[in-house]
Parts: sequence; C-alpha cells; structure tokens
Amino acid sequence: MELGISTFGEISPDGKAGNAVNAHQRVQELLEEVKLADEVGLDVYAFGEHHRPDFVISAPEIMMAAAAAITKNIHLSSSVTVLSSADPVRTFQNFATVDLISGGRAEMIAGRGSFIESYPLFGYDLDDYDALFTEKLEMFLEINKHEILNWKGKFRSPVVNQGIYPRPYQNAIPVWIGVGGTPASAKRAGSLNLPMIIAILGSAPKHFVPFVELYRESAEKAGHDVSKLQLAISSQFYIAENAKQAADEFYPSYEALMNRVGRDRGWSPMNRESFEWLRKDGPLVVGDVQQAVDKIMGQYELFHNTRFVAQLVTGHTPHVNVLKAIELLGTRVAPIIKKEIGA
Repeated sequence: MELGISTFGEISPDGKAGNAVNAHQRVQELLEEVKLADEVGLDVYAFGEHHRPDFVISAPEIMMAAAAAITKNIHLSSSVTVLSSADPVRTFQNFATVDLISGGRAEMIAGRGSFIESYPLFGYDLDDYDALFTEKLEMFLEINKHEILNWKGKFRSPVVNQGIYPRPYQNAIPVWIGVGGTPASAKRAGSLNLPMIIAILGSAPKHFVPFVELYRESAEKAGHDVSKLQLAISSQFYIAENAKQAADEFYPSYEALMNRVGRDRGWSPMNRESFEWLRKDGPLVVGDVQQAVDKIMGQYELFHNTRFVAQLVTGHTPHVNVLKAIELLGTRVAPIIKKEIGA
C-alpha cells in the first residue's frame, strides 16, 4: 500500500488561539511539509483547491510545481481539482508542465467539489453541477490520450484539429476520481476504469463499503480488470508520541474547522464527545503510532485499498508538531503497514 498526505492549506485569518499565520508563511510551511514527506519516504502529497479565506491554496498545480522543484521521489497531486469550473485544456497544460518539472510525478484527482465557491466565481451555473463535470472530465481524458484534439461539447466552443502542448513526461497524467459519498461518482470511476479516492470524514468507514462494491461492480460490467483497479482512502489524521498528546493537540484545530464549515452546511456542532467517538469508531486517525497503524489496517481490511492518504488538519497546531506527525507517518507507521500488507 502507498501512504501519503493531503492538505487544504488551512489558515486562520481571524487570529483565533493566537497561532494565526499569514498566507506567505503558510505557503512556506506547506513546502517544508512536502519536502519532509519526500525525505521520510512517503509516496504522495496532494494539495487541495478552495476559494475561501480560510484555505490558502486555490491553484494546486502551482503548489505542485513549487514542490516538484524541491523534492525527488514523492508523487504530487491535486486533491481535488474542481474540474467542473476549470478549463480542461489549460488544466492539462498545467499538469503536463508539473509533470515535466518533476520527471513524471504529477497526478490529478478530479472532482465536482464539495465546496461550491468556484462555480459563481468562474461564471458557471450550479444547475449544471453534474453535467459540467461529465463533459469536462471527458474532454480532459481525450486531451490526455491524444495530442491533436477534436472536440465539441455544450459548455465551450468546439476545438478542431488543435494540438495541446506541452505533453507530459509520462505517457498520460494519472487521473483519479474523488468521491465523497455519491454512488454515481463511484459508478462513473469504475465504468471509466479510473482510480478512485474516497474521503471518509464524518461516519463509520463500514458505511462506505457499498461505494467500493459499486465501483468494482461497475468496472467489471464495463469489461475492465477489477484486479488492476486502484483505490485510495482518505481520512483526517494527526499522530504524536502518545495518544492523549495527539488528541489534545489536534482537537482545537479540528473543532474550529468542522464548526466553521458545519455552520454553512447545517451540521451539528462538533464537541469533544463527538470527536472521541470519531477517533474510536469513526474515520479519524488521531492517536499514537500503534493506533494509527490499527486504524489504517482496519480500513484496509474493509476496502483492500491500494493507497491511504492522511488528510492533515493543521489549523492552530504548531508547525513543528505537524512536521513531527509527518515524520512519524513516514518513519514509524508506513514501514509497519507495508510490512503487514506485503507491499
């Protein structure tokens, strides 16, 4: 199993808890994090895309390019690229450029976006939420396969016999489908024979087994080799030398994030009791090294996933502690996981 990290690049513009960092400092910290992740042998580092004041990354490809210049082996990905509100041609060119800089380490996770700010920002109608993604994903996949593009769709002018450059270092950019809990997304990924990543955030992992089954069934029905499918699970993550330390350090940032987002979505307020349930029986991978191993292995037993992506929620957590968590994931957790699974 591959192990990696994803980040949304949280910042705290209101200065709550006295640990706010400005955008410049946060970007420098993110680059320090990905450099360390590479040094400790992790397999992938993924940058989110948001268009809000509490997340610093709106252009993941640019962060990937900066990371490519300071790393050697780690794969670099978006998480996710909101393809519905992007131009597939320009997006491909950006990812191909990162792939050239990195020597073939670029990947893309494509999704419709669980946050919708990009749609009005770039002039798209939310009524076209699914249709936009379907068309733009199809177009991106065509560009990924063919140097010369002929394309006609609903949401842009036709492209007639146009070359799309540069081409990537790899034969094609690896494209994953990001899924948050919509069966249609799992079915789409399987039918297209694309890798799928599931973000499990607020409920027990076992509830997502049907999505994985649907993914594999859809691939089989479409004539694809199910044994070659790639599946990633992503859960929020933080570890320290002992479990209480990890929980106490992580909770303030987690509570702030979940309540800030939850106010917009009508979620119940996050409290310590709910947090502890999510640590014990839910998807949170928060604790010491052994607890992290047990949680990741428990998910593997459910899903037989080929990759685990630890979503860092840093918020008000001191940067030195975040670096320690990355170090523990790479040097202590990952070797145990790979040994137990045999990969």
